[in-house]
Amino acid sequence: MRTESVTGLSSSGLHRMVYHEWGSKDNERVLVCVHGLARNSRDFDEIAKTLSREYRVICPDIVGRGESDWLLNAADYGMPQYLSDITVLLARLNVEKVDWLGTSMGGIIGMLLAAMPKSPIRKLILNDIGAFVSQEALGRIGEYLVPKYYDTLDEAQVFMQTTYIGLRNLTEDQWKNLTKHGFRQEPQGWTQHYDPAIGDVTRATSTQDVDLWPVWRAIQCPQMLIWGEDSDVLNRATVEQMQQENAAMSLYSLPGIPHVPSLMEDAHIQEITQWLRDN
Repeated sequence: MRTESVTGLSSSGLHRMVYHEWGSKDNERVLVCVHGLARNSRDFDEIAKTLSREYRVICPDIVGRGESDWLLNAADYGMPQYLSDITVLLARLNVEKVDWLGTSMGGIIGMLLAAMPKSPIRKLILNDIGAFVSQEALGRIGEYLVPKYYDTLDEAQVFMQTTYIGLRNLTEDQWKNLTKHGFRQEPQGWTQHYDPAIGDVTRATSTQDVDLWPVWRAIQCPQMLIWGEDSDVLNRATVEQMQQENAAMSLYSLPGIPHVPSLMEDAHIQEITQWLRDN
């Protein structure tokens, strides 16, 4: 793994977006993996290791998360800023086309980019995110994006395991890795590794549904949809309508899994790897 960064521009000035890179820099096959709202690039360590045999894998910390800078103006935390930063990253990579794997928020960024004219996205994998997200689901997410502090990383891990129940099949080592990279130490204790202002923005904007149907319908590239069947972020009605409107879309369903599937289990990695090979 190599760690690099690019410089983005927001309303309050310049900021650094860090990304981790796996595989050969000379590989023209590039896979960009983008994490969820309160997560970071290290969620993709497992799948990046595997896919780096076939891809140059790029995993950014979207601004405000992980090792990237925090924005001085919290109002900039939103899709226009994220798309701007990703465009800078793609220019740095100097490739015409990429494949995209996006978890939750990362999938929305991917949808918005894939729907644009002359999009660089060749294949799109959406992890538990689709063309519609209810206000209720957004409200639930906003509720847990409140700073919490723990005396030890072990206590932080317990919080992770009780909050992210969709990851319940992970090994102890995987939980430790997620916790290690998902928390930072402050004078008050260990707290999650993102700007708390992201939670403020999320709660302030979760007063209505997110309707992405026009965006999703504009996407022309092959798609794979990963669905935790107990997810409140991607509900059954949305999945069924997406299937009806795009019969060519591949669906990978995970019974009994809520938001969000880990993509760290061997079966998940094998399914994604095979789909990328076949499409």
